[in-house]
Amino acid sequence: MSEAGELTSSGYIKHHLQNLQVCNSDQGVVWNECQGNFWTLNVDTLGFSIVLGLLFLWGFRKVAKSATTGVPGKFQCFVEMVVDFVDENVKDTFHGKNNLIAPLGLTIFVWVSLMNLMDLIPVDWLPGIAGAAGVGYLKVVPTTDLNATFAMSLSVFILIIFYSIKVKGVGGFVKELTLNPFNHWSMIPFNFLLEGVALIAKPISLALRLFGNMYAGELIFILIALLGWYQLPLHFPWAVFHILVIFLQAFIFMMLTVVYLSLAHEDH
Repeated sequence: MSEAGELTSSGYIKHHLQNLQVCNSDQGVVWNECQGNFWTLNVDTLGFSIVLGLLFLWGFRKVAKSATTGVPGKFQCFVEMVVDFVDENVKDTFHGKNNLIAPLGLTIFVWVSLMNLMDLIPVDWLPGIAGAAGVGYLKVVPTTDLNATFAMSLSVFILIIFYSIKVKGVGGFVKELTLNPFNHWSMIPFNFLLEGVALIAKPISLALRLFGNMYAGELIFILIALLGWYQLPLHFPWAVFHILVIFLQAFIFMMLTVVYLSLAHEDH
């Protein structure tokens, strides 16, 4: 990218870690001047997330409609392997009865994997194309945006609260927060503090774990890109290693979601 020669190393890194943003200010709708503005949209994160989500839905729907018996095609075989993989892990982990959990686990695993895979695209390619089109910033990996990972984890958190109340009732949910682990009225404040922290830590840990690992991986790719043409001997081995991180983080996010929802369905 031509900007690599014009920017300092710190400026190059900052440029590649900056989202394409839009917000509403006193001057109207502005782009990339949204510091401190709460109502700011990271357009690149939203755009890539939506496109990859639609790609997932289109691909799996196409396989479902054209599935054949006998010897399946390569893509159908791949989709069936992914579905079986998720289904087996959900059956081993989730001990309740809920038809939502397996499709949710499949959606999380595939969608997060697709977003993570954007990290393998050389860091200058898409921002370079965007720059040639007059777009100053473009961050292509949605999971390196804390807003995206927190949005997903908060959605999981809402499901945890919903099923905890649905299965245990309001009274049972309150008792779980106030009479566990010490079943005595005098320990209610301590129990509530302990259980409240544990409950809130679930979405926070989900969001930060995915964000931290992917952000660190993207930062290393950017640092390697600073070497110019000399980056090739380092870029390939790091990309091969990073593939493990990409799918592992998607798997961890899926499994923790299933575990948390399984706990929400347990009524003691």
